[in-house]
Amino acid sequence: MRDTIYALASGTGTAGVAVIRVSGPAAGLAVEILTGDPAPEPRLARLRRFHDPADGSAIDQGIVLWFPGPASYTGEDIAEFHVHGGAAVIEAVISAMTAIETCRSAEPGEFTRRAFENGKLDLTSAEAVADLVAAETVAQRRQALGQYDGALAALYDGWRTQLTTLLAHAETTIDFSDEDLPEDTYTSMAHNILCVREQISQYIDDQHRGERIRTGFRVAIVGAPNVGKSSLLNRIAARDAAIVSETAGTTRDVVEVHMSLGGYAGIIADTAGLREPEGDIESEGVRRARKSAEEADLRVVVFDATALPALDGFALDYVDGNTIVVLNKTDIAGQDLPAFVAGRPVCPVSAKTGDGLEGFLATLTAEVQARLAISERPPLTRARHREALEACVSALERATTAALPELVAEDIRLAVRSLGRITGRVDVEDVLDVIFRDFCIGK
Repeated sequence: MRDTIYALASGTGTAGVAVIRVSGPAAGLAVEILTGDPAPEPRLARLRRFHDPADGSAIDQGIVLWFPGPASYTGEDIAEFHVHGGAAVIEAVISAMTAIETCRSAEPGEFTRRAFENGKLDLTSAEAVADLVAAETVAQRRQALGQYDGALAALYDGWRTQLTTLLAHAETTIDFSDEDLPEDTYTSMAHNILCVREQISQYIDDQHRGERIRTGFRVAIVGAPNVGKSSLLNRIAARDAAIVSETAGTTRDVVEVHMSLGGYAGIIADTAGLREPEGDIESEGVRRARKSAEEADLRVVVFDATALPALDGFALDYVDGNTIVVLNKTDIAGQDLPAFVAGRPVCPVSAKTGDGLEGFLATLTAEVQARLAISERPPLTRARHREALEACVSALERATTAALPELVAEDIRLAVRSLGRITGRVDVEDVLDVIFRDFCIGK
């Protein structure tokens, strides 16, 4: 018999209510031992007094909920104890659970793993549970909820169904060559392979939009020393996140601030000033600044408005179509500012007074929203999915040039398995079903 697992499901820390979840064949026994009464009617909250089975002393008074399997989150019998959220109460209930035979503390993610193993969730939905728990922005929540509801699984299973049909046709041309098959089987199969491959290739070419929504859109602030990069970061963050000094080269490392940009998670990075470094420490700081600028999803290049018309050559190297140009220190510039720098429109700002900050943030937010805007299809959210889809495309490319029908079938089979690894569904019985349904072999 499988172990029964238990854990605090409501998170650590003092709270008004704590939820302790129990899943497994002994969940009903746990209710009886801790409350002295059998499990209540399914999905109806019942007020019970909890007792320590060791000496019968009262622990707390709270709510018991009962979810008999398979109609539960894990597919097993589940009991939930809603008790007061004090540390002593939680510890006492957990301690009482340890005295029940076959019950043990759950491992990280074990409830959701059991849900997957029992067919309640596919792998993409299971991953979405973690994303929902970690969501900090509206976009992260919406993306995770859509994935939890099966949007990704439906997309991938749709391609998998198409490829399963193609695999069935390919197997048929090999194993049942003496049967009367449609004349256009080979031509149609080759065309359909190309169509699926093109669909998946276009889907992969998404600039990692879904992964950026989940992990955060990276923005690097770059520029020469003393142009006000750290001051700008502090203004954006509305706190002293970075040290500000008139001494050039104060910033030696990358300082990151996490914040919401138009409902999307953003990671704003302040970097060391770009110049010929003085010493090993500053050299490393400049190296990290360049690396951050090159890896960022968007760059904010800051120039000193008081230094016009001269502009630093190192910073100019990073002005391109992926850049927002900021002219800082407009409060003391004392001259007309250009509308463009290196072909990019300018955002005039005074990090000291805050003038122009609203316009700059609006520009920054608009850029983020344009790059991460919701599309019709649910986006890729993990490197694991991307790798599997790339493997699928590679297999389909080989299938289009394979010289033998056996090789075509094998490459399609590999493509199906790559898709199946994403959702956790790999079943050869699907192939047999399609063979006999589509071609009526043995009729």
